[in-house]
Amino acid sequence: MRLRFARGCASHSLLEIEAWMRSEIKAISPLTDRLMRLIEGSRCVAGDERAVELALREALSNAVIHGNGMDAHKLVRIRCRCELGRGVSIIAIDSGQGFDPNAAADPLAVERLEADHGRGIHLMKLAMDEVSFERGGTEVHMRKGPTRNPKNSASDERHCPANTRASAVGRVGDARTAV
Repeated sequence: MRLRFARGCASHSLLEIEAWMRSEIKAISPLTDRLMRLIEGSRCVAGDERAVELALREALSNAVIHGNGMDAHKLVRIRCRCELGRGVSIIAIDSGQGFDPNAAADPLAVERLEADHGRGIHLMKLAMDEVSFERGGTEVHMRKGPTRNPKNSASDERHCPANTRASAVGRVGDARTAV
């Protein structure tokens, strides 16, 4: 897992995370838990962390099961960007064949109501402000805007002298072997 943290004024901070995990069901929870601790600590979606966690788990599950066919030799890549006052954006990338999101069955159709699967895309769209599928369905892009401190915005950046900004880049473990 690679982290990049940059802090300017108290009102402006940025956290960028890049992680990889094996395409195994058992790898989803440990990585999700680690990412959510970082997201919660960033306070970029204060109050909406549960919604982000639900969408992240669903995106990773879909990438592992449907995208990579639970082939542990294939990796799922996750890119996350948290910015105070702007929210969080998450991209989950698999190496599968992709899919047509418009062809996915409607989980609210009467004949699907008792199905034990097929609600992941619907849940992601309910939990996040924006969800899109790119590169033929091998990438899911999700965004959740900020919920608190609306006064913290990009306009605060211009009131922050450049010499007060700091940046740090680091590696935290290796998600390929850690999860």
